[in-house]
Parts: sequence; C-alpha cells; structure tokens
Amino acid sequence: MVGGVPIQSFFAKPGDRFSGFRAFGIAALLLLAAVPFADAAPRTWRNAGGTRSFRGEYLRHDARRVTIRRQGGRVFTLDIDKLHADDRAWLAAQAKPASGGGNVPAPQASGPDDVAVFDTIKLGDSHAEVRRKLEESKALELTMDRTYLARFGLNGTYRTKQEIGGQRCLLYFDWTKNRKGELLLHELSLQTEPVSAASYSKRLRATWVDLAKLLSALHGPPVQAAEFPAIADLSTDGMFLASHLWRLENGNSILLGTVRDAGRYSVGVRFTTDAIAPVKK
Repeated sequence: MVGGVPIQSFFAKPGDRFSGFRAFGIAALLLLAAVPFADAAPRTWRNAGGTRSFRGEYLRHDARRVTIRRQGGRVFTLDIDKLHADDRAWLAAQAKPASGGGNVPAPQASGPDDVAVFDTIKLGDSHAEVRRKLEESKALELTMDRTYLARFGLNGTYRTKQEIGGQRCLLYFDWTKNRKGELLLHELSLQTEPVSAASYSKRLRATWVDLAKLLSALHGPPVQAAEFPAIADLSTDGMFLASHLWRLENGNSILLGTVRDAGRYSVGVRFTTDAIAPVKK
C-alpha cells in the first residue's frame, strides 16, 4: 500500500514462492545509524568539471571516498575523484584519512553510498561475489550447517545478528543473467522471521516503524508513504504490500511493507535495480 493505494506486488512472479519479497540486510543499516556524524558547517561542493554544485556537511573521508550529509538530512558517499580540484584540496587539508595512517580512527561502518545495499554487497554483484561477501560479513550468521549450503542455496540461509524492533531478518536474493550467462544480483531483500496472523500487529508494527525511520534517515523522505498495511489486505500468499517507496539517485528503488507467505506474515524491505514509479492517486 503506497500513498493509500493497495499494491499486490511490484515484482510478482507467478510460481515463485518468494514473489512478494526478497531480502536485504538490516544489520548494515543499524551499523550505519550508529556511526556518529562529525560536526561541520555546510559548504558548497562541485563536480570535477565545476558545472554542478550542491550544499552539504562534510562527515568523514578515506583515501578514496568522502561521506557528505546534504541539506534535508540525506547521507551519501561518493568517489573523491568525482569532485572539483578545489574540493579535493580542501579534503587534503583535513585530518589525514584513516587508511593513510593518520590520527583519525577508521569508522566502524562507511556511509551509505549509491551502490552498496548491505554491508559490502552491491546490486550487480556476481553470484560468486555475493557468496564471498556473505561469508566475510560480521553482521550475519548462518541458519544451518555450512555443508548444506550447496543443497539449499543462499535464500533464507543467512540471518542478521542484530535486531530491529525486536526482530532479526533473513536474506533473499533475485538474479538476472548477463550476455555471458553470469548470474548478477538484481534484487536484495530482507524479511523478518514470520509470525502468525494473531501476532501481526503486535510483533511487526514496531519493526516497520523503526525501519521507516531508519531508511528515511539514510535516504531522505520517501517519495510516497502510507500507514501500516492492514492484514486484511494481505489476502493471498506471496503478496507484498508496500507502504513506503524511496527512489535513489542512481535509479534504484527501496520498498518497505509487509508480506504474507504460507499463511504467516513478515515485514519486508526490498532493494531493486528496477525504477519504481510512485503510485498515482
């Protein structure tokens, strides 16, 4: 349900058990939210050619990237070499980046950028890259013995260690093939562990509220938002009702809502390379 308009699923795929939802990782968002922002006055930043500019507060940087908070609260990270020479010189005059051995400690998590959607996982990563990053992630744990991974695959086999609104989340993945036949990550979604209909509002509403606040803090206000989806509107299995929609600068989209699967219910967030248009009222 976006903007008060019920939506069965933006990406429903007939016969797909997880058509209503695929998983990203909330633990990365929790880590990002915990990183304190440096106090800095807004300044004007320009692109490398000096043809465009924007206002924003400097938060931190390393040898390659700088994290900035724009007016309105949105935090993002970009490559330093995309900035004007004057801005690069200004950054060089600040405390040395942590990777250069200076006196600034490395942040526990980097600022959210326009590509990474969970920890170091990016939409467009190959299947092998995603599996390697999952194994290296300190924010996740396996839900089964590692020897069963080849049999059951990645969907639902990794779970976040941290909770939000009292819930931990399972990760699910959707892939597309490139011209070479390689599997590339198309969607990365997060789904809380399912609860019964009787626990729908009591168990899931707090998680939904916290996720809406956290995603808004990281990516700015949603382009559309509605109330907590009514359980009565989740009428069939495999159904995802989106309450919130965010559009990222790189064209990707984020959806927040609830999902029904096998008669049980979860809160879901979906990161997708699809450009989802707001629903017209």
